[in-house]
Amino acid sequence: SFSAMDHQPKFFENLSGAGKAIAVLTSGGDAQGMNAAVRAVVRMGIYVNAKVYFIYEGYQGMVDGGDNIVEVSWESVSSILQVGGTVIGSARCKPFRTREGRLQAAFNLVQRGITNLCVIGGDGSLTGANLFREEWSGLLEELAQKGKIDAEAVKKYAYLNIVGMVGSIDNDFCGTDMTIGTDSALHRIIEVVDAIMTTAQSHQRTFVLEVMGRHCGYLALVSALACGADWVFIPEYPPEEGWEDSMCVKLSENRARKKRLNIIIVAEGAIDCHNKPITSEKVKDLVVQRLGFDTRVTILGHVQRGGTPSAFDRILASRMGVEAVLALLEATPDTPACVVSLSGNQAVRLPLMECVQMTQEVQKAMDEGRFLEAVRLRGRSFENNLNTYKLLSHKKPDAELPKTNFNVAVLNVGAPAAGMNAAVRAAVRVGITEGHKIFAVIDGFEGFARGKIKEISWGDVGGWTGQGGSILGTKRTLPAKYLEKIADQMRTNNINALMVIGGFEAYLGLLELSAAREKYDEFCVPMVMVPATVSNNVPGSDFSIGADTALNTITDTCDRIKQSASGTKRRVFIIETMGGYCGYLANMGALAAGADAAYIFEEQFDIRELQANVEHLTEKMKTSIQRGLVLRNENCNENYTTDFIYQLYSEEGKGVFDCRKNVLGHMQQGGAPSPFDRNFGTKISAKAMQWISKKLKETYRKGKVFANTDDSVCLLGMRRRNLVFQPVAELKSETDFVHRIPKEQWWLKLRPLMKILAKYKTSYDVSDSGQLEHVAMLPKEAETGAI
Repeated sequence: SFSAMDHQPKFFENLSGAGKAIAVLTSGGDAQGMNAAVRAVVRMGIYVNAKVYFIYEGYQGMVDGGDNIVEVSWESVSSILQVGGTVIGSARCKPFRTREGRLQAAFNLVQRGITNLCVIGGDGSLTGANLFREEWSGLLEELAQKGKIDAEAVKKYAYLNIVGMVGSIDNDFCGTDMTIGTDSALHRIIEVVDAIMTTAQSHQRTFVLEVMGRHCGYLALVSALACGADWVFIPEYPPEEGWEDSMCVKLSENRARKKRLNIIIVAEGAIDCHNKPITSEKVKDLVVQRLGFDTRVTILGHVQRGGTPSAFDRILASRMGVEAVLALLEATPDTPACVVSLSGNQAVRLPLMECVQMTQEVQKAMDEGRFLEAVRLRGRSFENNLNTYKLLSHKKPDAELPKTNFNVAVLNVGAPAAGMNAAVRAAVRVGITEGHKIFAVIDGFEGFARGKIKEISWGDVGGWTGQGGSILGTKRTLPAKYLEKIADQMRTNNINALMVIGGFEAYLGLLELSAAREKYDEFCVPMVMVPATVSNNVPGSDFSIGADTALNTITDTCDRIKQSASGTKRRVFIIETMGGYCGYLANMGALAAGADAAYIFEEQFDIRELQANVEHLTEKMKTSIQRGLVLRNENCNENYTTDFIYQLYSEEGKGVFDCRKNVLGHMQQGGAPSPFDRNFGTKISAKAMQWISKKLKETYRKGKVFANTDDSVCLLGMRRRNLVFQPVAELKSETDFVHRIPKEQWWLKLRPLMKILAKYKTSYDVSDSGQLEHVAMLPKEAETGAI
């Protein structure tokens, strides 16, 4: 997609929606984040001068017409961003499945001149929309014959354009890495599991948890990964014959190892290899009969669909909603109906029917017992999750493990970030599986110099995925002033490879160690860094472990503050976020919380801009939305401090609004890691350890490891759609070392989104979007960044 860059960039200001009418509906099961998508479609539609309509109660409202289809304004979607479910309602609709029903629906749309539909729902809803589109011209002709519409209308409204967004907590739709609502459902599951873990540990109990997913095991699989469950049952990968014995053996081994709790996760659609259901009750009875363990069943049910959408879902849905409007503006009678979705970190458009067919293929494969095929069809991300889970959950007996005689040290560097412990756990367990001895370094490079290093075992890291902060301890100290002592420790403990999990200091640390290779042979070993910092300011990676958790903390706080502001009326809050000089948290927090402005270092602003923001808020106070939210990155400007901006707003807003300020501080570094951070940390760290094994084999000569080339000191990062190993030496040119940020940052492209959704006129480069891709061609060998 880089080829698009060579041509003239395409700006969305040049796309007009004048004369077009767009209707948005939600259909099928509800999912958190649907409202964020609805809000984005409405605001983007109005922004490009189109008329936008709500269709209440899904397809039922389209068939019933009347006041179920209403034109909406900018304010209609205020304050819905943080609400779960869908405010415009969703219904299962029998009549729309009949031609008469669709005839009536077509009549209702034509009367209002609506020929653009944005459908948010599952595969059933999207298939229905596609059929409606194919029948459209026939339906209009029939309406004309019956004298309900005139020939003019048939010509004028000849074509119906459809764009779909997948809203489904199951993540069961092929072609999309993440469907809207999946991440939020994982949040609910993880909250429950974390709570159950404390009670299960008190009583040495076994818990069987049943999660949603009638035909898809994604939620079960990822929550099992994220909480280190002992066993997981999913429809795509039924257990082998005799699973009852192997499960019971595993559970009793765990008890013998003094592990006080067992957690088993069952997808509601779980089956055995003969396609017979495996229910949570059946699993419980088995454990009780065979082992006599005290066992409890918890069925999560609709809790998973409830609650406020996570930051990830709000940003995903907002990006998709804007993309959907662009797709409708560019649709022609010849383009197939498409779905907009994310692949890795990039918005893509895919032909709707290709996705639906692929999704149905999975079901067919499962029905026919072709389970390996089913897993493959689910896509790379699903397959990676499954392989990682298998790697980390079962320890092989020592006799079966290979012996490499390599020692690998793992350390945390920089400030604490949620998800670091999940990364350490994955590194330790994968390392042991590969046959290495793993050493844990306490307190970063400083602890390393002082010899705070000890071997760490498989069991030592049990239960670490859900722990916040850094259990090993972390320091910002760089290695340069301790080189001699660190080299000594590497020699004493015979360390053959280093894995560093941390932020910008970890990156600087690896640069210093590789520069010291000339003087110290001890540093001529493979070294890899896994980015972990709330600031997300490490070059070479779109995401770093911990940023998602911090973003959720910011979003939750902003939600509460907005609520307080709505109560008092005419109040503007100024909120300071962390991030050093990197505006990621401020910018994405603003997008997820629906803020009016976000001040960041990367986009210089002056007094004129501040004045424009104040005037913008003054205008806003005249509408029905009488509150404002402004985010400010801690280092965005040395003179325009949070206090300065607070005082300026207070003075300029006198008589119109009053002001409050709030510095979020270190709460952004704490808390239990979000599902994204647990999972991202686990997968990226497992991959890093596999790289270390490969490099150790390559660089082992004459009885010792010797690695002194640039490609033996790498950073593993997520770039667009792939996880890539990049030599730190090559990243130097991409780094602004003074401000500790990458010179180019992908999320700045989303900056206009936030402004558009806050009603600012802005320029928005959309050259990236618009190419229709195909599902079957998704790269098989590339590791997608989806979790």
